[in-house]
Amino acid sequence: MTGMPTYISLINWTDQGIRSCNATVERANSAKQLARRFGGEITATYWTVGPYDIVTVAEFPDEESGTAFLYAVGSGGSIRSTTLRAFSAEETTAILGKLP
Repeated sequence: MTGMPTYISLINWTDQGIRSCNATVERANSAKQLARRFGGEITATYWTVGPYDIVTVAEFPDEESGTAFLYAVGSGGSIRSTTLRAFSAEETTAILGKLP
């Protein structure tokens, strides 16, 4: 496996977040800076239409750093997130190689 673990976050605005939706790009830029403080990087951010308002792709060195970042961002009160650990084809091949 190469690189840091990848995480995909499906994000919804809270009532507070939608009331200040005009600041969403600024908040996303602040989140990028915050991710770096936790040793990670947000590699993509998309504003979406449908059941989620925003989708991000991020990398963090470990689960603890990624989780601490999510706590920090969530404590701002503007978003709620569901975060998924994502695996590349290379990582999936290595995982499958462990099967009996």
